[in-house]
Amino acid sequence: MAAGEEDETQHVRRPSSKHSTRKTSAGRTSSRTSETKRARRVSAPRAMQYASEQLQELLGRAPESVSALKPTEDGWQADVEVLELERVPMTTSVMGTYRVTLDKEGELVAYERTRRYTRGQIDRRS
Repeated sequence: MAAGEEDETQHVRRPSSKHSTRKTSAGRTSSRTSETKRARRVSAPRAMQYASEQLQELLGRAPESVSALKPTEDGWQADVEVLELERVPMTTSVMGTYRVTLDKEGELVAYERTRRYTRGQIDRRS
């Protein structure tokens, strides 16, 4: 679900905010923090989307792909590939792999760059 869209429970999704707005049965709006536990974690496709969108917001660079995604006890962990320095030829461009940690609701709680490499580099397997 993209920013500003409502789900079935009338929650408004704001990926970079710790607060969301909810309509009560009387039609008033109330605020809650993301520390309140939801019954379900976001789906894998949405976790990939949220990881990419929120990392782009922080870095100011568009991610090229999500190369890994796995569920954790507290949410999701994703590895996101980002173009860090564009060069000619493209195979010499510098890429970065960022490990992104999301909570169960899809909010980014941590990230770190785990690898830097040239686009044309192939990993050696033992």
